Amino acid sequence: MVLAVPEKNLAALKEICRREGVDYAELGTFGTPNAELILNYKGSEVGRISMHFLHEGIPMPTRQATWAPSKKGTDRRHGAAQEAPVGDTVPPKTPHVKDALLKLLAHPNIASKHWIIRQYDHEVQGNTAVKPLVGPAQRGPSDASVLEPIPGSNRGIAVSQGLQTGIGDAAIGGDAYWMVLAAIDECVRNLVCVGADPTRTAILDNFCWPSCEKSANMGSLVRACAACYDGAKAYGTPFVSGKDSLNNQLRYTDPATGEQRVIEIPATLLITGLAIVPRIDRAVTMDAKRAGNALIVLGNGPGSEAMGGSHYQRLFGGGGELPRVDLKAGPTAARLVAGLIQLGAVTSAHDVSDGGVLCAVAEMLIGGNSAPATPQSPAPRNAKPIGAALHLSRLAGDYTSSAFSEAPSRYVLEVEPARVGEVLNSAAAAGIGAVEIGVLDSSGVLTDQGSGLSVVVGDLAGAWLGTLDW
Repeated sequence: MVLAVPEKNLAALKEICRREGVDYAELGTFGTPNAELILNYKGSEVGRISMHFLHEGIPMPTRQATWAPSKKGTDRRHGAAQEAPVGDTVPPKTPHVKDALLKLLAHPNIASKHWIIRQYDHEVQGNTAVKPLVGPAQRGPSDASVLEPIPGSNRGIAVSQGLQTGIGDAAIGGDAYWMVLAAIDECVRNLVCVGADPTRTAILDNFCWPSCEKSANMGSLVRACAACYDGAKAYGTPFVSGKDSLNNQLRYTDPATGEQRVIEIPATLLITGLAIVPRIDRAVTMDAKRAGNALIVLGNGPGSEAMGGSHYQRLFGGGGELPRVDLKAGPTAARLVAGLIQLGAVTSAHDVSDGGVLCAVAEMLIGGNSAPATPQSPAPRNAKPIGAALHLSRLAGDYTSSAFSEAPSRYVLEVEPARVGEVLNSAAAAGIGAVEIGVLDSSGVLTDQGSGLSVVVGDLAGAWLGTLDW
């Protein structure tokens, strides 16, 4: 890594490198009389090149970028291609809520990734404080992992990601700008949910884009970069690294017709984040902990019912507005949740993302139960089944959007009864909507009063674990 450092800071940098055991060497200084790059090795000049030639000598292409809000959308249900105006509803299949929940949990984007997580050693040097899989059976999908770099320090580093490709899908009127902001927001929420400090967070980007020779692709890339800037400024999360791959597409000749065809990947940006966990002993995990505790959705507000780009829309059709990140409310909610966790007011926390609120609660129950995935198998000795009785009708929107909207900046918090008022009052003082949506119980069943939903947690776990159980 090469750094440009003011001379007055060299001593401080050298001390940091010494303390961290990193090699350090001064390579040179900026500025030569003739604006040249001069390279020396052990006192002998080995290279000299004009800076003007270095920067201006190679002809650089000028790309054209175009972007306009899409006027047509596609019903993404099962790969269908039925055009409809964005925001209008393509007549959807309306499944029973139980069927919808089980199919969503089994979707490859949402289903458990335990098959690959368990292939790698995520406990190198024994400093992993929060693992990728959590809960009594170590199967709950942790929002982030936490490492303790210096044993005994009680300070940690959280690592997680954010990815919201569906919001950028041009076929449904998607927009790379809102896609990237949602990815940044999701990454920050994942870090916050394990006890990280959102004000001590750094992020990096991983662009995978089709060829920018096409002006529309270049336009979406420009929108994405603008969102990177706006999101980093709003959340106080500097980009410290990243990479790009801007020609992810396949050109081929159709053997049947002889026509030239192009298959483009969706415009994709993965955000990865690292954040300081001030106190590992205050870190929390997403698995449901105790019957009698309340479940609170924090971040409920205008736009929470947006269904555009959701996995429910992909599976069952329907229209809906794209969710949009509020660059004031999102960071405020993150700081609020982080503060509540540090105060010990939150027993478990999980971000609302793929699949919506109902999938988030289901994942918390899957993580919190040690019972097997199949009801026919005997439960382990001393297993304490955890269920939940929900009232999703308390959230904004109709039932489908209350259950399955993937709108950003929302959290599901498990809170002890004695601290529910503290959490709700803190949210109100910060101007963030918060709604108590139900309570954990010892039934081992997920129910919702408004929809008649009733499903055994073992069945939820079976759907979630089964898709990628390789």
